[in-house]
Amino acid sequence: MERVGTVSRTAQGLAIARCPGAEHPPIGRSVVDENLDTIGRIVDVFGPVEQPYVAVTANDPSRLTSLVGQKLYAR
Repeated sequence: MERVGTVSRTAQGLAIARCPGAEHPPIGRSVVDENLDTIGRIVDVFGPVEQPYVAVTANDPSRLTSLVGQKLYAR
């Protein structure tokens, strides 16, 4: 598994995570939380090259607000 980053906020039905470095998983990868529960998929990468943001679409949109502050991983 590859670390995606920590969710910093939600916006327009997406969880926004900040990558820890320049490396990031590709768009389309499945995303899980620390308990290996599937969260959704990466749909966009944006922001500065040194530490980009990753937008994750959630399988369960009602769970989005509980993701803020959690670490996410790509499968």
